Amino acid sequence: QVQLVESGGGLVQPGGSLRLSCAASGSIDRIVGMGWSRQAPEKQRGLVASITSGGTADYADSVKGRFTISRDNAKNTVYLQMSSLKPEDTAVYYCNVRGYGNNLKPFDNWGQGTQVTVSS
Repeated sequence: QVQLVESGGGLVQPGGSLRLSCAASGSIDRIVGMGWSRQAPEKQRGLVASITSGGTADYADSVKGRFTISRDNAKNTVYLQMSSLKPEDTAVYYCNVRGYGNNLKPFDNWGQGTQVTVSS
């Protein structure tokens, strides 16, 4: 079974920075793509950023120029570097990893979520 462990959330001042990490472990043959979504109170969950194993990244318009997604393929870890944070970035952030297990079956797993709060 593939497990995801998220870390790096917390409380930060507007304009500050925060770095989220998500490490995948278990029976993994290869990872195809990784990404981050978020859900704020009273709002729908939405995609923040995604990246392929080859390094092609995509971002939601609301975070372009402020957030950077990256990955360490050797460690099966995806990161989200967040800068110039705004109160509207406050949400629970969930990582997503897609790929194939050693049993050659595809998987699409989500982390437990990590809270990011941007407030003065």
